Amino acid sequence: MQNSAECNHRQLSSVPVDLPRTIEELQLNYNHITTLTDDSLIAYPSLKTLSVACNDLEKIEPTAFQQSHLLASLNLANNNLHVGYQESSTALKTLQSLKALDLSENKLDEEMAAILLQNLTSVEYLNLSGNLMQRLDDNILSHLYQLKELDLQRNVLFEIDNAFHSNPKLQRLNLAFNYLPCLTDFHMTQLVVLNASYNFIDWFISRQDVNETFQLETLDLSHNNMLFFPFLPSRSHLQNLYLSYNRLSFYEHLADSAMSTNVSTTVEFYNLRNHTANVSAQLWVEDLHGDLSSLRILDLRANRVSYLPQGFIQKMPLLSRLKMCINCLEILNFTSERFSESLYELDVSKNRLTQVEADEDSLIALSNLTYFNLSQNHLKMLPARLFVSLSSLTSVDLSFNSIDVCLSEPADHFSHCVVWKDVLSLKKLFLKGCNIKIVPNSAFSGMTLTHLELSSNPGINTQNSIQMLRRTLQHLGLGNTQIQNVDFSQFKMLKFLNISNNSLSRIPRSLSQISLKSLDMRDNQISTIPSDQADALATSLNTVYLTGNPFNCCQTEWFRTFEMQKTMYIVEKSDIECVDLFHRKHIVESLDPLFCFVERESIFWYILLFVPICVSLLGISIIVLLTLKPKLLEKSIKKKCLKSTSY
Repeated sequence: MQNSAECNHRQLSSVPVDLPRTIEELQLNYNHITTLTDDSLIAYPSLKTLSVACNDLEKIEPTAFQQSHLLASLNLANNNLHVGYQESSTALKTLQSLKALDLSENKLDEEMAAILLQNLTSVEYLNLSGNLMQRLDDNILSHLYQLKELDLQRNVLFEIDNAFHSNPKLQRLNLAFNYLPCLTDFHMTQLVVLNASYNFIDWFISRQDVNETFQLETLDLSHNNMLFFPFLPSRSHLQNLYLSYNRLSFYEHLADSAMSTNVSTTVEFYNLRNHTANVSAQLWVEDLHGDLSSLRILDLRANRVSYLPQGFIQKMPLLSRLKMCINCLEILNFTSERFSESLYELDVSKNRLTQVEADEDSLIALSNLTYFNLSQNHLKMLPARLFVSLSSLTSVDLSFNSIDVCLSEPADHFSHCVVWKDVLSLKKLFLKGCNIKIVPNSAFSGMTLTHLELSSNPGINTQNSIQMLRRTLQHLGLGNTQIQNVDFSQFKMLKFLNISNNSLSRIPRSLSQISLKSLDMRDNQISTIPSDQADALATSLNTVYLTGNPFNCCQTEWFRTFEMQKTMYIVEKSDIECVDLFHRKHIVESLDPLFCFVERESIFWYILLFVPICVSLLGISIIVLLTLKPKLLEKSIKKKCLKSTSY
């Protein structure tokens, strides 16, 4: 910007006075300014944006902004305004055009904040994050009638008492990283985004008697202590609901056992403000979910969900992304759930799935599903036509399930294996750790896979089957498969290759003929890399993994070649080790280039010193022996040389 002055990191203790009078933006961040005096800004009447963040600012004198009638944005973050907050408050009141104010990280408590914010009726954006506020009441923000966005994250808030009653235009509210125990009587119908993640919330309850439609589109309650699905507004525009990392579950299946043991089946909520009736809810009557008709993203990761209530998914006709990894699901039933046609991402990895049920109609309805993650479950059988029927499927992850690759078309509805060659839309296939031994030669015929992960299938035979993908494959994982000799020369599109943990004694020569970008060859038995191969790899590789190999300390020229290539990143370079002639380990990076010469020279001198000593000791031993026992030689000679005669 032509009318901008950037004076950051200048060791300034005051506002410069020699800048052009016409500047509209002034940056004074990372200096040592402690006070904005009454005449600090008088020379810059056109100022619209001022940033004094990350200084030692303790106070603003009362008339510091007397000529700053146009100032609309003021950044005072990361200072010490808690020291002179009363004087600073007087100065802030004079800013009639102020729209954005940043008071974050100033060690302010709620009383200080209330004084600083008095009569700031024009402010639309306010940042109070990183302060020391514990409780919000209706006085602190009472004059901020135009407030649209408020950031209160990273305080120590544990109570909010009708704090936003005077902010009818507030649309975005950030309460993350505080100590709130619950959010009840939620009735902010104008709010569009609410972030209450990283608190200690165990209940979220919307007021059920509000006739007006809530404008809420995004609600983030992740990383809390919620046991129950939130009581959402009965009418809303909610599109994104984030509930990950709670303790949430559904309890309909407990109804029968509760009734037989006289356990209460209801929970009652009291003290929900004077104008709200008490709520009594049946915990397993799943009709308190609220309006989910506009929901597009539902994030339930890392909870305790063991099943989905009947009709729950059908309430979300626009659902496009369902994330349910790290839960307790045992059955995934497409037939009964009737997922939306809008669904394109489904992640049910890291559950306890033993069964997937689906009929033809339910699978046809999922014509837009592109990403399907079933990894790390307990699956041993799947519907035979499960993946073939998903016409838009581009990515499947079945890793760490006991599902094989079929040798022929399965005859039964459920099968222990999958036929992949008919899933023509598939681009990414992950079959890591599936105990696969044989992949038929025609397993991937007709496919255009770009990613194939077969690692952690020890003894798998893939040589002929993966050749079918030589024209399209870009990522290939063959780590821990006991491969010995694979020809990669035809894989011209291959960019990422994992051959780690395979006991390889050398890198396949064919890798020099393709333009790899990333190569993982950790935990093998490689002692060196020939210079011509190192030169070829260095020109193409961007990332290489080498740790866990017994490299020869006297054959590390390849390391210097890689190190000199500035475009190559050697992962964990300082952990790459080599072994010397005495089987001692050294760090290759810190190895002296003359190390091997010194080693050989030292060995030569050891030998040179050792031989004379041995000869000397032998001679001394013979002399001593003959001296002490002179007759021994005579007897020895007679025994070996004298022979008896016949006369």
